Amino acid sequence: MATRRARCTQCSRPILVPLEPYGYTNSSIKCSGCQGATPLVQTNYPYGNNTPSYNNCPTYVRPEQFHYPQPRPQCVLTPPPSAYGNKRAVIFGISYGNDDKSLKGSLNDAHCMKYFLTDKLGFPRNSINMLTDDPDEKNPLRIPTKYNMRAAMRWLVEGCKPGDSMVFYFSGHGSRAVDHSMDEVDGYDEAICPVDYEHEGKIIDDEINATIVRPLPLGAKLHAVLDTCFSGTALDLPFMCRINRKGYYGWEDHRSHRAGYKGTRGGLAVCISACDDDGSAADTSAFSGMERTGALTYSFIQAMQDKPKLTYGNLLHVMRSKIRETKEGIFGQNNQEFHMNTQQQHVNEPQLSCSEKFDIYSKTIVL
Repeated sequence: MATRRARCTQCSRPILVPLEPYGYTNSSIKCSGCQGATPLVQTNYPYGNNTPSYNNCPTYVRPEQFHYPQPRPQCVLTPPPSAYGNKRAVIFGISYGNDDKSLKGSLNDAHCMKYFLTDKLGFPRNSINMLTDDPDEKNPLRIPTKYNMRAAMRWLVEGCKPGDSMVFYFSGHGSRAVDHSMDEVDGYDEAICPVDYEHEGKIIDDEINATIVRPLPLGAKLHAVLDTCFSGTALDLPFMCRINRKGYYGWEDHRSHRAGYKGTRGGLAVCISACDDDGSAADTSAFSGMERTGALTYSFIQAMQDKPKLTYGNLLHVMRSKIRETKEGIFGQNNQEFHMNTQQQHVNEPQLSCSEKFDIYSKTIVL
């Protein structure tokens, strides 16, 4: 029997159907994939057994010059579009109101990062989920509560596949908590603070890792940019890169035999954080002289824009140099605007951690 290719009306898989369907009254072809039934052209002979009618045909029109029916262009069955693009991002910017715990630059950071991703890196606007506690935000699902932040993180990696590039960005308060699972080298879990953390609690690094790191399949990549205190290992990634002032580096192994697997399913997860686990991040107007912004956010965006095709090592060098110069007053006299504890060892020294080791001076950063 002569056959031709068509698509299942249920799942759009390719199937074979008879080339001359007129003898098959009310017949259908079963799809081997979804087991759904695809109806063949229904036969109707109101003018005799030799003249098929096309009035009730849902898929074909009557040909004028050909014996076999031709498909309507508007009825061609194609696979449904993917609900997920190959670029996605979640952005959290939290100011925590107007009390003494508030951050003046977090909302500005979030908007700057969104602009950078969409206008400079080609992220579709509808592929970015931004949650802020901006007083003008009216959508309750866009408020960075613990519940909404958890949902946004799940959305970020849901259905991710090879070729996807995802960005996780957080500007807000970071914190530490006693490590009860005994999987931290220093005895503390790192955490990020939702807007309602005082009532609902923080989101610790164990949960962040389980939600957005471990699901990554081979060929997918995640870049996290964390402008917050105590953020060095906030994604609980297995390896931490240590770089000295001369540029020499080495990888610390943060895997613990008492912890479960903290890596990916073959994908790449990279975290660029504002400081080490015992450090703090700056919220300052020293860079622009006007609006307050996070030191990490500003230096990251400027480095990425000024020097395309940076390697990870070059990126960290440029960011650290820019922050160091600002602290030393090279950009003006606003260095007193840095709100930090200068007694801490790794204040505002951007850090790099990753799911795997690599040569930081040869691997180019591509978001």
